Amino acid sequence: MKKTILIIAVVTLMANYSGAQQVNVQQNNNTQENDDSQNDVSDSREMIQLGIKVGFNYSNVYDVKSEDFNADPKFGWVAGGFLSIPVGKYLGFQPELLFSQKGYRATGSVLGINYEYTSTTNYIDVPLLVQLKPSPYITLLAGPQFSYLVRQKNVFANDILSGEQEQEFENDNIRKNVLCFLGGFDFNFDPLLLGLRAGWDIQNNNGDGTSTVPRYKNVWYQATIGLRFL
Repeated sequence: MKKTILIIAVVTLMANYSGAQQVNVQQNNNTQENDDSQNDVSDSREMIQLGIKVGFNYSNVYDVKSEDFNADPKFGWVAGGFLSIPVGKYLGFQPELLFSQKGYRATGSVLGINYEYTSTTNYIDVPLLVQLKPSPYITLLAGPQFSYLVRQKNVFANDILSGEQEQEFENDNIRKNVLCFLGGFDFNFDPLLLGLRAGWDIQNNNGDGTSTVPRYKNVWYQATIGLRFL
């Protein structure tokens, strides 16, 4: 009788141990499946994405014909949207449509009178960027940009005038369609992303060679924060 009870106890203990092991294995499998599922969700490199962004430009210009022209950078804002189109897991194409402020500041002195001159240019920018996506968290971008000048405002102030003189700058000799080049990075924190870029004009603003303003090219650094919709 004692042997029978002992055998029953041993069999029961082994059955319980085996059941516990099976439960642990199943839980581990479920955990692994959940982890894999979460990793799949966070890696959105093969998904079409639409997004919006806002940020600022830190821009300046340089005269392509005169080494005597010096300018200081100024801040402007940028905002718009983008579409991310994957071409496989590691490559993609990203067209954008942005409203972008650029320009420059200049200071100096004429006959002992200090002055400050500020030029603000508003563009519609259309970057057409190639994406290189080495990981889910960073995207390298580079490509051409087409910019259309919609408005330019010049502000001149000096020590004598109590106020500022403002005028809308209109000149048919200014090239309004400008070809540019961009390069930079996007850091992905789904659904947010942070963008850092540098850009410069390939063409100058002088359309037919008769403009009296500096024949300048824009150069700028851009920082944005965006929101993506999967």
